Amino acid sequence: MNARDKTPATPVVISSRADADEAPEHLAPTSAPAPLAPQRAAGVSRHHESARAQVAGGATYIDDIPEVRGTLHAAPICSPVAHGRLRGIDATAALALPGVRGIVDARDIPGDPVLAAFSHDEPVFANDVVQFTGQVVALLLADDTMTARRAARLVKLDIEPLPTVISVHEAHALESYVLPPVHVKRGDAAAALKRAPHTLEGNFEVGGQEHFYLEGQIAYVLPLEQNQWWVYTSTQHPGEVQHWVSHALGIANHAVTVECRRMGGGFGGKETQAGHLAVWAAIAANKLQRPVKLRLDRDDDFMITGKRHPFAYHYRAGFDDTGLLCGLELEMLANCGFSADLSGPVADRAIFHADNAYFLEDVAVASYRCKTNTQSHTAFRGFGGPQGVIVIERILSDIARALGLDPLDVRLRNLYGIETRNVTHYQMKVEDNILEPLMTTLAKTSHYRERREQISAWNAKSPVIKKGMELTPVKFGISFTATLFNQAGALVHVYTDGSVQVNHGGTEMGQGLNTKVAAIVADELGVPFEQVMSTAADTSKVPNASATAASAGTDLNGRAAQFAARHVRDNLAAFVAGLDGCGAGAVRFEAGQVITPKATRTFNDVVHAAYANRIQLWSDGFYRTPKIHYDKTTMQGRPFYYFAYGAAVTEVAIDTLTGESRVLKVDILHDVGRSINPAIDIGQIEGGFVQGMGWLTTEQLVWNDKGYLQTHAPSTYKIPATGDIPEHFKVDLWPEPNREDNVHGSKAVGEPPFMLAISVFEALRDAVAQAGGKPDGMNAPGTAEEVLRAVSDQRVLQLQSRANTFGRPGSQI
Repeated sequence: MNARDKTPATPVVISSRADADEAPEHLAPTSAPAPLAPQRAAGVSRHHESARAQVAGGATYIDDIPEVRGTLHAAPICSPVAHGRLRGIDATAALALPGVRGIVDARDIPGDPVLAAFSHDEPVFANDVVQFTGQVVALLLADDTMTARRAARLVKLDIEPLPTVISVHEAHALESYVLPPVHVKRGDAAAALKRAPHTLEGNFEVGGQEHFYLEGQIAYVLPLEQNQWWVYTSTQHPGEVQHWVSHALGIANHAVTVECRRMGGGFGGKETQAGHLAVWAAIAANKLQRPVKLRLDRDDDFMITGKRHPFAYHYRAGFDDTGLLCGLELEMLANCGFSADLSGPVADRAIFHADNAYFLEDVAVASYRCKTNTQSHTAFRGFGGPQGVIVIERILSDIARALGLDPLDVRLRNLYGIETRNVTHYQMKVEDNILEPLMTTLAKTSHYRERREQISAWNAKSPVIKKGMELTPVKFGISFTATLFNQAGALVHVYTDGSVQVNHGGTEMGQGLNTKVAAIVADELGVPFEQVMSTAADTSKVPNASATAASAGTDLNGRAAQFAARHVRDNLAAFVAGLDGCGAGAVRFEAGQVITPKATRTFNDVVHAAYANRIQLWSDGFYRTPKIHYDKTTMQGRPFYYFAYGAAVTEVAIDTLTGESRVLKVDILHDVGRSINPAIDIGQIEGGFVQGMGWLTTEQLVWNDKGYLQTHAPSTYKIPATGDIPEHFKVDLWPEPNREDNVHGSKAVGEPPFMLAISVFEALRDAVAQAGGKPDGMNAPGTAEEVLRAVSDQRVLQLQSRANTFGRPGSQI
């Protein structure tokens, strides 16, 4: 594993010199020691702000909040069929159980029976029609969780089955869509394909992915006075939960307060779909006028919530003798499930990232958002980007094999340029391109060329175990494609003892957002990191906040918090400048001290005196991302503020007898700009890569022909474990700040590393090709069964040949 500094920075603590019992009207210069060397909170590897509490079991999650007396527990009643007409609900047996307090269904919704989602196409509770196996029809309320769950299983649903659509291909053939198709073109792809010296055509499918957050979906709703409500929820978007709950209850937003201190993982699965639980619990609490907690068990979580969107593709690519792409026609079928949810922007981002790192001169992309009788698929780390990137990487690997070229050379040949070939197919100029130096640097430091030769030598001598290797890049756009969400607010409070509290609209899900924001505020005020505390996301403090998503949490909320802290600092600077007769610009805030040309004072003393002189010690901050614009009708513009780049080299081995595979080595060079916290950023890169590796190797979602999700528990759905992590796992950071004016010169790190794991899948396909198999027929995930299928025909021929050599009949093999 890579070496990294896990030691927190040691701040210099400056004690307050002010008398705690007397607030002076002015602050005289002190005999403080000479100014200390500045110590930055940002740019230093330090522990996550909650790490010690989490290790000690002291970090509070929703299910740890002490329950108010009278709290009821809810359990969902779910449809057992994928599509049918709901004719009745019989809860007689369930209501007879001791401890059961009631049932809640669509008839109990005081507001709109349809969720306040963008497309307004998803009912709060199924009513009249059920549209997927697991759709929530009602809730059962009881005194404890287990009683509620047992009672829910006793409820009988009368459902008349209707025809189901499970396959994305069937949905496309029926023109069954949740949203209209979208087409993006540049040049004349059809003409370019006719002119191309070579063409290849293929079909490909990539599966979905379960979020598998450690903390499952949960909400706890408390009635307050005068029809007000307090909602504790594990959500990436408290503002949307507030809107959804108020909409369902038929009340104004200001009557609902939503709080989230932290999540035990989110990965996009709690961006919209955490809202469902809050709405269901709120409706139950409203009917029974009791606090209600709803916590899904893992099986129900699997069956009810959406996944990463599975995609199917058809493509035709033209290319010349050097591997340069001449034209591309690409059809994308996104399996959206039964409702739109976030499928529109997910499928849009897949279009935006179908180029990945490569210039596409003549291209036509058709995107179909297919409606099926499955869970409504939703946001997942990368948000459609991985589904766009993987198909172009597959095409380039196949071109290299067709021409007998090194895949890296084909990739380098097709990269975006600096002065020319630098505009995307959606008309955004790539202005911060570091792809070529980053990729060639990684190829050199990972000894890519030498290892290719070593792998060829190994494969020539090894009849069963075959190795493969691939280097793939990522160019990932940072910003919400929906421009209105690129805004954030924050509050910074400085207390009279010099301690600082920051609150912002972002949510903490383990990614270190609060740690980074606290470091940014600490540096703006010139105080030690430990002097700043980040508090829970709360809609009563920062309203209308965007989701913590699109990898923009720190970009947006960190900048807003920086601006809020700057306002307070400016107030203090003006105050001290008046005391010392200097300009405010001459006042410096460093290492817990406030320094002017005439005197040095502690920050705490300055704050104490400023309060006594009625100087404002709190402020708000607001930030909106500059430069971005985007026409959703034409799918053209500048949807992204900047791009984050990276590349990975992955080496794998496959067993041609069983199809089993192992990742042997991973080398990553990733661009995070000027890192705010290198330890956290490297952790995000490693975690994102491993999660992407799971998506493309072992995490397989299987629905049967009746629409039942058969892989709905850890026993049948395999995420990567510690034993899957390669011994050689090296991560380096690209040493250049963001060329755009972003907070601290940093870049987003949450999603881009996920796509580096596409190198794993392409390495598996390389190993299959080395074994004489058919890599062009492989779909993702590359499970043992998929790898074995890809090599099996060729492997049988090889074994038959060997058996005949030794005089044994091939039929006995």
